[in-house]
Amino acid sequence: MNDNQKIESCIDLYYEGCCESDPEKIKQAFDKNAMISGYLPDGLHEMNLDEFAGFVEAQQPSPKEKGDEAFLEILSCEIVGNTAIVQIREAYLGMVFIDSFSFLKKDETWRIYTKLFHVES
Repeated sequence: MNDNQKIESCIDLYYEGCCESDPEKIKQAFDKNAMISGYLPDGLHEMNLDEFAGFVEAQQPSPKEKGDEAFLEILSCEIVGNTAIVQIREAYLGMVFIDSFSFLKKDETWRIYTKLFHVES
């Protein structure tokens, strides 16, 4: 698997975790020191990985169980050495988000290091 495929696989794992409200998949997709920040309609939210995994887990029933539309599109992926910047559009919790991820490659494994999110609609 090349680096692009490894990054795409990590994004798929992240999105499966969101759709299934699975905190373990979320923790596998992110670096243990990750930060997640962005704006929801009620303002700025800033979370560490444990807080974000807990937020995802709290969405019950899960989006998948509720039959929510699943939509994920990779808008861009720029790899520079052992770092990458990826922007995606995704449907989650009845909203469409634009997420900007920074990735780090450690021991041949790509993981999300930061997630900045914006509600598009």
